[in-house]
Amino acid sequence: MQFDHYIDNARVAPHTGARIDVVDPSTGEPFATIGRGDATDVQHAVSAAQRAMGDTLDGPWAKLSPVERGNLLFAYAAAVSRHADELAQLEARDTGKALNTARTDAAVLARYLQYYAGCVDKLHGDTLPYTAGFTVLTVREPIGVTGHIIPWNYPMQIYGRSVGASLAAGNACVVKPAEDASLSILRLAEIAAEVGFPAGTVNVVTGLGGEAGAALSAHPGIRHISFTGSTGTGALVGRAAAERHCPAVLELGGKSPQLLFDDADLDQALPVIVNAIVQNAGQTCSAGSRLLVQRAIYERVLDRLAQQFARLRSGPPSMNLEMGPLVNAKQHARVRAIVERVQADGIRVAARGTIAAGASGAGYYQEAVLFRDVPPDSELAQEEVFGPVLAAMPFDDEDAAVALANGTQYGLVAGVWTRDGARALRLARKLQAGQVFINNYGAGGGVELPFGGVKASGYGREKGFEALLGFTALKTIAIRHD
Repeated sequence: MQFDHYIDNARVAPHTGARIDVVDPSTGEPFATIGRGDATDVQHAVSAAQRAMGDTLDGPWAKLSPVERGNLLFAYAAAVSRHADELAQLEARDTGKALNTARTDAAVLARYLQYYAGCVDKLHGDTLPYTAGFTVLTVREPIGVTGHIIPWNYPMQIYGRSVGASLAAGNACVVKPAEDASLSILRLAEIAAEVGFPAGTVNVVTGLGGEAGAALSAHPGIRHISFTGSTGTGALVGRAAAERHCPAVLELGGKSPQLLFDDADLDQALPVIVNAIVQNAGQTCSAGSRLLVQRAIYERVLDRLAQQFARLRSGPPSMNLEMGPLVNAKQHARVRAIVERVQADGIRVAARGTIAAGASGAGYYQEAVLFRDVPPDSELAQEEVFGPVLAAMPFDDEDAAVALANGTQYGLVAGVWTRDGARALRLARKLQAGQVFINNYGAGGGVELPFGGVKASGYGREKGFEALLGFTALKTIAIRHD
């Protein structure tokens, strides 16, 4: 199979003819190719988006009323639901995630589009009290052409929360998906055209991050950039945006802690804690990768977790097991190297899952691993693994737990498990994280809940109404009438 860019509501081959193999992570075998785009292809896409906007917001997309934009987004959501299985099949094969997980991602994508469709005609400014003889008001206007660099771990979901919000605000979009996960995004651009979005509203350029992604980040026609990915690459994107005064939202890495106190409901907490590290084979920015346990229950918790980890299996998407393979050979080698280094450093394995019988030996499979007594300054406690690897460590009291939780460069998500309401509120204020969950973790995704980090986990917010505001430019109009 051969997949091309999607620009101006049409499939467009890369201008150089260069292509990239698409590899099935469950077998290690290529099964398709995508275009290897570059700055010329990005220019083509940006020009198409600029035509959709028009020079003075008079293009075929920009001149639509909010109700018309909302109706198109509702139609888009309905079309995604109709094509959900097709999209899930594409994404499961492309990324290796379990088919049921990919189906959930398609459903969440539809929910994002529904949510932002309903927000379109609620996006308004204010009238401001000022001095006599003046009426002052604010209006929210589209920014223009927005760029979206989508990672490989949750392509459909992140497309929904990023592109969906931008479209609702009235912008046209140029999307650069990860080279390891482009197929569902290309199909989504086609579906947008099929439901009636004007040409140039949604454009997709595939290729390598250092080529197509860098060109998109630095393009002077891009008025806002959204990036989800590693902290290192996020710094490059942020720098390119800053050099041309372009606002950016960066959702970067995490080393998110879960704090488990001795009064917690373990029957409620432990299944959630396990799922938070093995979901999508641990390839989740907000994965709960550090488990901080009060010392009085530490051994009991580890015994119970060891039993659960031993039952975890990794296999191809069609098996619908707890985990699929890691996304590519590079990520597979990286995670296995970290696990081997940690063991060589003397950190003990408390439990390990298995790879299912019948899984290809050439696939990128990694067993779930639970490490115990992890030193707070170790690589495993400080660095994002992005695999199904959980670091457990004990603490004695609240102050020690907070110091451990805040003791990394990251600050994306944190979880607190306790029956003490006052403690929960104290810790929610002390923890350095963009989201804090009390007696739950992730809140089921929550498309309405603003999401983003502090410190090296990035800045800006996606999801919810907050994201929609970020895709607008606020203009103040002062009218003198005395």
